[in-house]
Amino acid sequence: MPRDLPLGNGSMQINFDTNYNVRDIFWPHVGRENQTEGDICHTGVWVQDGEDGHADFAWFDDSSWQRDLHYQAETMVTEVILINQRLGLKIVCHDTIDFDRDIFFRRFDVTNLGNRPKEVRLFLHYDWHIYGEAVGDTVYYDPHQDNINPGNFMIAYKGQRYFLMNGLVGNKYGIDSWACGVKEVGGAQGTWRDAEDGHLQRAPIAQGSVDCTIALYIEDLQANDCETIYHWLIAGKTHEEVMGDDSIVRERQPQSFIDRTANYWKLWANKTAVAWDDIPANLSDLYKRSLLIMRTQLDRHGAVIASTDYDILAFARDSYAYMWPRDAALVIYAFDEAGFQDPARALFSLIHDIITPHGYLLHKYNADGALGSSWHPWADSQGHAQLPIQEDETALIIYAMWHHYEKYHDLEFIAKFYRRVVRAAGDFMVKYREPHTKLPEASYDLWEERRGIMAFTVGAVWAGLNAAANFCYIFGDVDAATEMRNAANEIKAACVEHMYDQERGTFLRMVNVDQQGNVSKDYTMDSSIVGLFKFGMFDPNDNLTTSTMKVMRDKLSIPTDVGGMARYEDDYYQRVSHDVTGNPWYICNLWIAQYQIATAQKMDDLKPALDIMDWVCKHSLPSSVLAEQINPYTGAPLSVSPLTWSHAEYVITMLHYLAKQQQFKLAERLGDAVQMKASTPSGPVVDLDSKMMV
Repeated sequence: MPRDLPLGNGSMQINFDTNYNVRDIFWPHVGRENQTEGDICHTGVWVQDGEDGHADFAWFDDSSWQRDLHYQAETMVTEVILINQRLGLKIVCHDTIDFDRDIFFRRFDVTNLGNRPKEVRLFLHYDWHIYGEAVGDTVYYDPHQDNINPGNFMIAYKGQRYFLMNGLVGNKYGIDSWACGVKEVGGAQGTWRDAEDGHLQRAPIAQGSVDCTIALYIEDLQANDCETIYHWLIAGKTHEEVMGDDSIVRERQPQSFIDRTANYWKLWANKTAVAWDDIPANLSDLYKRSLLIMRTQLDRHGAVIASTDYDILAFARDSYAYMWPRDAALVIYAFDEAGFQDPARALFSLIHDIITPHGYLLHKYNADGALGSSWHPWADSQGHAQLPIQEDETALIIYAMWHHYEKYHDLEFIAKFYRRVVRAAGDFMVKYREPHTKLPEASYDLWEERRGIMAFTVGAVWAGLNAAANFCYIFGDVDAATEMRNAANEIKAACVEHMYDQERGTFLRMVNVDQQGNVSKDYTMDSSIVGLFKFGMFDPNDNLTTSTMKVMRDKLSIPTDVGGMARYEDDYYQRVSHDVTGNPWYICNLWIAQYQIATAQKMDDLKPALDIMDWVCKHSLPSSVLAEQINPYTGAPLSVSPLTWSHAEYVITMLHYLAKQQQFKLAERLGDAVQMKASTPSGPVVDLDSKMMV
């Protein structure tokens, strides 16, 4: 189920699904240690009429609720509206994770829609898998009484992972009822079932595979009145740490943390001024929301996580909760373009620690920098050694690093990574080439499905070598720079010779070269061929590029009402129907938009790119989350959501669009100014600066 509302602060990261269930609780790293393993943490309400005593109950994922899931504008605070006519309730919910402390806050404004008073009980359930496994966990009720700030709460713990659950109703701190229990053992579903009659059994402790449910009561909610319930979950490594943070919350009031976090993210989202001009509001809103959603997937120690949607486990028994260096490089590129340089600085510091001494990066990594799971073998089927890498991942990190330097010129910072990262990676890319053609040696493709010499990888390596050469010139390694530049030139020439098919008028997605130098060709049209122009190897207006892009759009366009572009011909991954060549992927559509922007010669030429961005916006979730791909018939999200890369490509596309639009407007204004000056030779000089857009 899609993760409609991700929240995060760099160490705690929480996802809500489409039904407004808490699903993933990552801590202390984003994407590392899912403390619920993606299982549902239920929330629901029990209501009893104050006059006739009739009682009813509904979990938030019950079909009786109308749900509207959004964020507050420009913040990482949710705004969820729940209406249940059967219960006679409206609940407006605001959820956030404090920007500084690892505390998850929830506010519920409960309105009685009926004409009689009600008693309302809110139940919050947590399905614990501490350290990512439901073994040896403990959860217990703590009747703690503090003389200054009295209140009782629940604590779940194992090892150095502690989670404290507390609440506030009116002026009363603490929980009103509780249940500790065992789940996934002997058919037990969990303590959440205990809540459905409105009463919890109050077992004080449980150990093993455990869960817990707490209750917070509004004892007398008058007709048409509204009362507020607060709940918070605190994460820490010791009992003393979570107790200390709980005291601070009670001292400062939970609303103050929600307010300060909303203010923080509004300032963050508007850090860099953007001249939106005539851009539709829904598209500019998606730009800011994309930056915020991308931020939820960043770990405080530098890792950029591909996606924290854990439901993908059901498909492959592994997740996207890793850092692929390629995805990370392109996400960081987007952040840098948008004026946020801190994510790049954190990522490059992590890359410095994890890159191999030989100058290449491996398949993927955990948020803490440890090597992630992989299906890339260290030997082929004959037992011959091979590197288990996707070479574009190494190349694009160097490409992103040069882009960062061009943007910010922070020489002293970059200098720390020159020898171990830039020079080592550049030397590796020079040497790691197929000897007969001089193309990059075979590696695994960006789609993680095949091994060969991919067009995308070729474009990335060319860009990475040129970026490394640029750095070498800066740091005085002229011989190394020359060697890298020559290698890049050889790769480009070899690409034209071996990877362009004159008869079809397209570049090939992949070639392979045997030990005798014989080249075998893969003619499948693949959207990733855009890497040859996206990273600068070929001019977008080059005949080789334009002919390729025409064929690409013809072959990969999806002829349904949803429309869009497929990833490649006969794409099998998450395929919905054989009647279409594949599912629409956001990144593939945005690559087409980037190409249209790059080739635009006048303002009207930009409209097709704007239409694609509008298509992306219209097919996002109501919360503006972008998945990896969507159903070609219904537009429903498929695979993981959010996919960080999808949001990054939207940001890149929008910024490229705005830059090109400003170029055209500036040219028009300069032309007007020249014409005005020529027609009024005796008049005042036109102030061109006043006509330039900032």
